[in-house]
Order: sequence, then structure tokens, then C-alpha cells
Amino acid sequence: MEDPRCRTPRPAAPKPEILAAFEAAKGFMPLREGLALYEAALEAGRLGLPLLEVGTYCGRSTILLADAARAAGVTAITVDHHRGSEEQQPGWEYHDPATVDPEIGRMDTLPTFRRTLHQAGLEDQVVAMVGRSPQIAAFWRTPLALVFIDGGHTDEHASGDYEGWAPHVAEGGLLLIHDVFPDPADEFTGQAPYRVYLRALESGAFTEVSVTDSLRVLRRTGAGI
Repeated sequence: MEDPRCRTPRPAAPKPEILAAFEAAKGFMPLREGLALYEAALEAGRLGLPLLEVGTYCGRSTILLADAARAAGVTAITVDHHRGSEEQQPGWEYHDPATVDPEIGRMDTLPTFRRTLHQAGLEDQVVAMVGRSPQIAAFWRTPLALVFIDGGHTDEHASGDYEGWAPHVAEGGLLLIHDVFPDPADEFTGQAPYRVYLRALESGAFTEVSVTDSLRVLRRTGAGI
């Protein structure tokens, strides 16, 4: 008979209602990557520090981050101006006309995001910071157990998110980078995050923990960025 002590523990999975809310929410994160985010957030939450997401859109990934934060007794923080990133603007592949405010003619994903959290029963676990990432990072002083970079896909925005938030990852904390695509054919969707990922590894401050499709999980193991 197999010794139970020799079994590899199965990663914790969200409850069915949380998973259903994630799959019903508007957004782009695939399930496999979402589950990897959830597992990393549960682990990071043991540090007893907040979990922060850069790039919220309509809250699909926030559901998993917030549920993990609730399990750990910490707060999930989201940072987004809610006007959409470059590839979500009119005329681009990822544009959704339903996210446009008819009064001003610009994207506004904040109302959808708030409905997403309300429907998932997670409003009390999340502090939503509405503004541009570099402006908020400039006055941020709190150490973070996890930083999840999932914002704009230009070098300016991806580098700004990394430079603004990676310094706040606590020792042993996790840095997650989404939409990492090494293929040069993905210049407009994943090359900037890929360059940030390489920069993090080359810095000596972060060590890779796992790869799940386009999601990279790194741990802070040294100083700097």
C-alpha cells in the first residue's frame, strides 16, 4: 500500500462558485493560467502582506486573487486607470464596444469590474486604486507579498509597471508576469512582457519558480530589480 506521506499534495483549487465566477467574468486570462495565479497567490499570502495586481480590466483575474487573499486574511489591491490598454481601443482586435461609456465615448471598465466583484461576493477583499500605474507606484511604500504585472503591452508601460512595483516585492515574495511570449511574431501582444521577464531574471533579484503557458512566476531571492 502506498504511504500517504509520500504523496505529492495537490494544489489548492478555488471553490466551484469562485471558479464559475471567474469563467463567467469578462476578460482574457485562460483557466490554466488562472489556476497558476491562484496557487501562487495562496502561497504568497502566507507572508501576511497584501497581494497587488497591475492591470484589472473587468476583474476576471481579480476574482482569483481576491479569493486567495480572503483565505490568507490579507487584502488584494488592484491598479488600473480603467480606460483600457492599447490593444483594447476601438479598431483593435481586443476591443469590446460594451466597455465604452456612451456619454464620453471612451472605455470605462470600472463599472463592469465592480459588478464582477459584487457578483462574486468579493468586494470586501479588494481595494481598487483607479489611476495610472507609475503615478500610484510613486507614492507606494507598503511591502507586498505578490505583484502581478498584467497591464499595458508596450515597452513603456511594461517597463514602467516593473520599475514601479517590483521594488515593493518583499523577500520571499512573488513577482508574476503575464502575456510573456518569446516569439518575435508576438511583438504587439507579448514581447514587452517577455523583455521585462528577462530583465527580472538577469537582475539577480528574482528566481523563476514556474511557467504556465504565458504566465511566469518568480520569487524574490535578492536585492534590487
